[in-house]
Parts: sequence; C-alpha cells; structure tokens
Amino acid sequence: MTIMETEIRKAEDGGKGRYVLPMPGGEEAYLTYVRSSPDHILIDYSFVPPSARGKGVGARLVAHAVEDARANGMRITPVCGYVAAEFRRHREWADVLAA
Repeated sequence: MTIMETEIRKAEDGGKGRYVLPMPGGEEAYLTYVRSSPDHILIDYSFVPPSARGKGVGARLVAHAVEDARANGMRITPVCGYVAAEFRRHREWADVLAA
C-alpha cells in the first residue's frame, strides 16, 4: 500500500482535532483544527514529514478535510497558510469555506 492509499484517520477530543495520515517508518502527516461551533472548524496547522514533502500528501489531507466538512455540513476557516493556499487554488471548495 502506498502513502496515497493509506487511510486518513480523524480524532477529536474536547473541541480539538486532527486528521492523521500514517507514514512509513511510524511518522505521521497531519492537520490540526479547533472546533469553534458544531458546524465550524479552524484548521490551524499542517505538517508533512520532510521525506514526504512535494508528493501531494498535504494536499490529500486538505482534500479529505473538505470532503469531511461537506459530508457533515461543516464550514472551514483555514488559519494555516498552507491550507489557505490550497483553498485559493481550489475554488470548487468555496461551499465549505467560512465567510
């Protein structure tokens, strides 16, 4: 199984959460977020291990968060610079972008 086929996990506790993609060797790529209301999250940080950068891993995490938001009627505020840049590149995600 490749990195791009590995399942992304979501974990949330006390209004803080993460979308996590396990990497070979035990490392993780992830997005962190804070839930500000039942239907709104602020994605505040993204991390991809150096060995996996430039391979679409971060973009896959953001796309997964967008799919999750659509499926659950949520809006996203991208506080993290990388996530904000991905939203600018993908105008088709405007339906989950918080105003």
